[in-house]
Amino acid sequence: MIRIEAVEDYTPCHALRREVFIEEQGIPEPEEWDDLDDEAIHLLAREGETPLGTARLIRKGETGKIGRICVVKSARGTGLGAAMVNDACARFKELGCTRAYLSAQVYAIPFYEKLGFAAYGEAYDDAGIPHRDMEKAL
Repeated sequence: MIRIEAVEDYTPCHALRREVFIEEQGIPEPEEWDDLDDEAIHLLAREGETPLGTARLIRKGETGKIGRICVVKSARGTGLGAAMVNDACARFKELGCTRAYLSAQVYAIPFYEKLGFAAYGEAYDDAGIPHRDMEKAL
């Protein structure tokens, strides 16, 4: 059974981000790591003790930002990514947020639209990958 939980030790989250973003997608390491990890809520999805996915949540007043969402190749297409985004939105709602937003890789926009997010603004480059901002009322 897969469980999603907020973790204090985000070492496994970093390992997943390294695997997916740095090694698989070729994002330069200095662009992946920033000073926001220490203030974020880190979600970790695991089956048993095996990490499968992660997301980073940052609250800014009544707005929650979901970032660094990734799922290992073997767990893609299983609904885990959607479960993680829905979990993140529920957590933000519990914290009093009225809106969630994220920066989506352009190819993933249809995935987020199915979860109730709407794209806004122009596409922009982030680490060499086209992105668009998306938001959802909570």
